[in-house]
Amino acid sequence: MTRTLVLGGARSGKSALAERLARAADKEVVYVATSSAGDGEMSDRIAHHRARRPADWRTVEEPTALAATLRALCAPGRIVLVDCLTLWLTNLMFSTHQDYPEVGPIDLAPLFHAERAALLAWLDEPPAGDVVFVSNEVGMGIVPYGAISRAFVDEAGRLHQDVAARVERVLFVAAGLPLALKGAPC
Repeated sequence: MTRTLVLGGARSGKSALAERLARAADKEVVYVATSSAGDGEMSDRIAHHRARRPADWRTVEEPTALAATLRALCAPGRIVLVDCLTLWLTNLMFSTHQDYPEVGPIDLAPLFHAERAALLAWLDEPPAGDVVFVSNEVGMGIVPYGAISRAFVDEAGRLHQDVAARVERVLFVAAGLPLALKGAPC
């Protein structure tokens, strides 16, 4: 059983690579979509991703309860593709629909801490099936303005480190080209 983290910037080709890995596994594919359409632009992005997926892939939409979803879906003979961890983080960070201050410390919702801990605990268990996680690498640019934006970049970076330490393979994608950071190349 292999668990893979695919990182990359916006429009880097990370989702396309993850989809190729899922197809190449020659197993039943379950696509876990963490996004929800909050506006027209996001609806267009979701439609683009849906149009690329083969018709025989099962899609499960889960914006927050990722560990429970993985526990239910992962099995031998199946590969689960999670797209994406940074949208999942966003969902958790804004699950209370509160306004965050521009300055000062950010207190994240209890759901954020509980779900993040649940995912890492699940990753610490023996793998029950193949999983490919997709996530946006957002920490390679300038430090953003505003406390919540900085908190998001920090939390994404911490999550990536924690997930990378627990999975067997980590790939970084730039300009559609994968670079193996850990484990077997593509």
